Amino acid sequence: MKIVVCSPSYKRPKVKTLEYLPFCRVYVDPSEYARYKKENPGADIVMCRTGIQGNVARVRNYILDQEFQSGADAVALVDDDMSGMGYHEQRKEHRLETDDFMSFLEKYTVMAFDIGAKMWGVNVNFDPQSYRTSGPFSTLSFIGGPFGVFLSGNECRYDESLPLKEDYDMTIQQLNRYRIVFRVNKFYYKVKQSEQAGGCAAIRNLDREMQQLLALQKKWGSKIVRFDTLDRNHKRKRGRDMTFDYNPVIRVPIRGI
Repeated sequence: MKIVVCSPSYKRPKVKTLEYLPFCRVYVDPSEYARYKKENPGADIVMCRTGIQGNVARVRNYILDQEFQSGADAVALVDDDMSGMGYHEQRKEHRLETDDFMSFLEKYTVMAFDIGAKMWGVNVNFDPQSYRTSGPFSTLSFIGGPFGVFLSGNECRYDESLPLKEDYDMTIQQLNRYRIVFRVNKFYYKVKQSEQAGGCAAIRNLDREMQQLLALQKKWGSKIVRFDTLDRNHKRKRGRDMTFDYNPVIRVPIRGI
């Protein structure tokens, strides 16, 4: 089975992910190629076609097209600032080691294939309370952009008009087309989303986030894309405050877990 690990990177020439996954293939803009090669000696740096960079959804689509055309059975897309993946056992946090990463990918790619999923991912929350002890796998849950694996034959592509909500849209696309996504709740990724320059941070602000959220809701409807106003501070319901999160809640009306 040919599985490739790729990362889109923009204006972050020192790629954190390469410290954890030195075999990761990094796709960059032609104007930044020389800088990336210099900052990451020996790394597999690939130039995108001119005009591809600047929109993460467009870059991810480009990577999927390039790698599947080259014969990949599965393509793992990871963020360029991923410092590791972890899991909890016996109330302790453990790290998924680099040497075990490819076997980890192959194991769950085979499982995804067996249940008919064309995309799989991991938990978006590192808090051990988010691990469902009675449901280690999910078939309807959101799969975040920092880590997602696509299987050959996947017909869905990222919506390039939603560069800040493309992962939410992709999850819904997969559920609409294949009626399933495969999420492994035990594992989670470690990234610094919105905490550093470059990448999507170059275009991210509150007005843009709201515009993207409303566009996503318009595309799929308010019954599927809902505003997240839940206060998760574990107070009694009567004592909770009303909050607002620019990341929506996804509720797709099909059977699954």
